[in-house]
Parts: sequence; C-alpha cells; structure tokens
Amino acid sequence: MAHELLLEEHPHPGVVMLRLNRPEVLNALNLDLRRALAEAFDRLDEDETVRVIVLAGNERAFCAGADLNEYLDASAPEIIRRRMDRLWGAISACRKPVIAAVRGYALGGGCELAMHADIILAAESAVFGQPEVRLGLMPGGGATQRLSRAIGKFQAMKLLLSGARFSAAQAFSMGLASEVVPDAELESRSLALATELSGGPRLALQFIKQAVLESMNMPLTLGLEFERKSFQLLFTTEDKHTGIRAALQKANAEFEQ
Repeated sequence: MAHELLLEEHPHPGVVMLRLNRPEVLNALNLDLRRALAEAFDRLDEDETVRVIVLAGNERAFCAGADLNEYLDASAPEIIRRRMDRLWGAISACRKPVIAAVRGYALGGGCELAMHADIILAAESAVFGQPEVRLGLMPGGGATQRLSRAIGKFQAMKLLLSGARFSAAQAFSMGLASEVVPDAELESRSLALATELSGGPRLALQFIKQAVLESMNMPLTLGLEFERKSFQLLFTTEDKHTGIRAALQKANAEFEQ
C-alpha cells in the first residue's frame, strides 16, 4: 500500500484502520491517494477477515479536500479521463460498516469522503465545509446529493452556496455527525465502536447497510419491499438462531466470526 495511505491493524480481529498520510498538505486528496483509497476499499471488502473499517487522518486534518496543485491547469477532458466516479464508487460500494474518525479539517473532498462512511464520529476540533464555490467550482464527490439527504435541502443549500465552514457541534445538531467526542478520545472511541460492531452478525450488518443506502435511491414502497425481503432472507442464517436463543436465555450472543 502506498505510503500516503497506511493500513493499521487493530488488536481486535476484524477491525482495521485506514489512515490518510499526507500531513504536509493536510491529507489533501491527490490522484495517487484517491487510487490508493479505492484499491484499499476493494481489497478490504473482499477480505473475509475484515469486519469493520475505520477511516482516519491525523491531529490537524482528516482531509482538507482536493490537492489544488492537480486542479490548477487541469482541463475538462483531463478531469473526465480520471474517472473519479470509479474511485469514489469503490468506497461507497463497500459492504462493510465504515466509520469516519474526523479530527481537524474535513473540507471539500474531505467532507465528501467522510460522508461516504456509515458513521461519522467528530472530534470537538473538527471543521467541516464544502468551499468549492469559492474556487469557482462545485462539489464533484457527491456533496450536492449526500449533504442534502443528510441535513435537508435548506441547510445544505446554505452551506453549498456560501462555502461556509461549520463546527463539529453544528454538524451534530444538523444530523451530519453521529457523535462528538473530545479530540483525545476520538480514535479510541472509533475503535471501540468498530470492535462492538465487528462482533455483530455479519450478514445482518451488511443487509442493514444496504437497505439504508437503497432507501436513498428508491421510493418508500420499493424500499420497504427491499427491507422485507432482506429480513426474510436472514431467517436462513445460523446467526438468527444464535441471536434469538441468546435473547431468550438473557445471554450475550456470540455470532459466527
């Protein structure tokens, strides 16, 4: 794996951390880092030993957005040839729970990267924003779609059209952040949550994630049908028997690993 993206194993089986490692530019996304992220998510999605992925940056920044050095003289055909949809798609297509541990700046593509996760844990120092409009551009990694779905049209419009930054507390109040924690506790809390999730029923976790994501792409009636069929399929799993037996015996379920 490229040195710009580090894979850190966690003592608990099934939990891995991907750490953006371009501290000199606040973890800005250049093409190499984008490709490394896509390759890593493709590989971890196929790795049966991996249950939960934590995505993190460093103390100063989760990710400060796109590396503008690669954008300054870029033409439209060049940007099209980069096929950014495939690189972002490798992250959004991951079937496993993804937790973004956001500390410091999460701006532009960094905010969009966090929104590709399933859970966003924000440190008190976290600063979010989509400032692309101030560069004469617009978001290109999904913010016009994901941010509006997360916090509603009117809040999203204000932030997208103004390019304003907002704090972790504001992100939480708007529904973008799942939790806000002290900076010093961010990664330990993220890993603790990942450990908790990794002990859950593998297929049920996958189906829940898929159903929630599908709800954003289909009418309510079709979403309910998708949920119902997924619910029914889970009755074929051993985890269903394990979970129900444990509940009836007032014990903790130990699902298949």
